[in-house]
Amino acid sequence: MEARAKLSYARIAPRKVSVVLDLIRNQPLDKALAILQYTPKAASELLYKLVKSAAANAENNFNMDKNQLYVAECYVTPGPTLKRVRPRAQGRAYRILKRTSHITVVLKELEG
Repeated sequence: MEARAKLSYARIAPRKVSVVLDLIRNQPLDKALAILQYTPKAASELLYKLVKSAAANAENNFNMDKNQLYVAECYVTPGPTLKRVRPRAQGRAYRILKRTSHITVVLKELEG
């Protein structure tokens, strides 16, 4: 049995999110939340809310024990990229890519 939560179209680049996801993968729920709370990255706040949401889904929808939960899977995939233009010298224009992410967190109960 697993509980999942997904955040779609987050306005943060996937490579910035994946750095923080690597910190919490395969960690118990309380330790993962502590790591996210004290990691000074922009993605930490988004992931903290997402992990809390997955924990609430596990508790309320699947009657799982909150103390036995751990982060079984967590991954990020790139969403659509917003293309913007930055004016440069001599009438040129450089493209700015504002990347988005789809983030998924899966919680499972420890066996035994």
